[in-house]
Amino acid sequence: MIKAPYVLFLGDAPDQLAAKVARGIRDWRADSCVGQIRMDGCAADVGLPDMSIDQARAAGAETLVIGVANRGGVISDAWRSILVSALESGLDIASGLHNLLRDDPELVAAAERMGQQLIDVRVPTETYPIGEGKRRSGNRLLTVGTDCSVGKMYATLALERDMRASGFNADFRATGQTGILITGSGVPLDAVIADFMAGSIETLTPDADAAHWDLIEGQGSLFHPSFSGVTLALIHGSAPDALVICHEPTRTHMRGLPHYELPSLKDVHDTSLAFARRVNPDCKVIGCAVNTSGLDGSQTADCLAACADALSLPAVDPMKDGCAALIESLR
Repeated sequence: MIKAPYVLFLGDAPDQLAAKVARGIRDWRADSCVGQIRMDGCAADVGLPDMSIDQARAAGAETLVIGVANRGGVISDAWRSILVSALESGLDIASGLHNLLRDDPELVAAAERMGQQLIDVRVPTETYPIGEGKRRSGNRLLTVGTDCSVGKMYATLALERDMRASGFNADFRATGQTGILITGSGVPLDAVIADFMAGSIETLTPDADAAHWDLIEGQGSLFHPSFSGVTLALIHGSAPDALVICHEPTRTHMRGLPHYELPSLKDVHDTSLAFARRVNPDCKVIGCAVNTSGLDGSQTADCLAACADALSLPAVDPMKDGCAALIESLR
């Protein structure tokens, strides 16, 4: 178990997106956060009080959560002295990086010396089967994206919040480290061996009541050359009844790949639906969730209208507008 409250470690994050783990925890589990720790040169800020390790401990923090996700998910040498100091002060450390805390000899030695926990959430906790593609009872909705880091987790959590408020029996299903840190359970999909990825999602979303909805956090993008495999495994493993396309309109290229243009919403719609209908012929796209945080009021309205027009479906910013239009489309 990860002990709360948390202090969120932003390290030397080069931009806001690099701190998306911390931002997600702050936005969806704010009552468990006492502050943030930033190194010199950190360009991210999640709006919590800046603290030293001693200040965080005095404020009641029990766990330092590594809230920055750098390219490749590695434990930076620049962080090491801070992480060791955290353990020596009596804090546990939780991380969703690919580079595991438990494989770092210096951190392991400090944790053992101080009697603290090193918690790697990006490690599968069970053995998963190979996916079989069999239809299951209950209902499933999956978010898919034009790119990585466009707001799929936020859209899925917002759908859970608003669907429950509308009387639906709905549950968010985490498939990445931030979602797992928020909810306490899920599948760290990009750490699952490739042959078992689809099967892990079948396990995450088993047979359910006919009125129940599993709301599955999307990952990657079918159009991103680096991460398309995890997206396809999600589509085939979830066999979704409904898809929501997630989009961030200020992007000029695929994240991390300036030589790749973004796909059109229509391309994402048609390609995602074709793969989804391989395992569920009845699947439908119900709308578009647009992250308009980088736009002003008039730009937001124009952007949402353009997205709705491109798909002939509702387009909303779930964090500004709520999900009522998507839920109505789902009905």
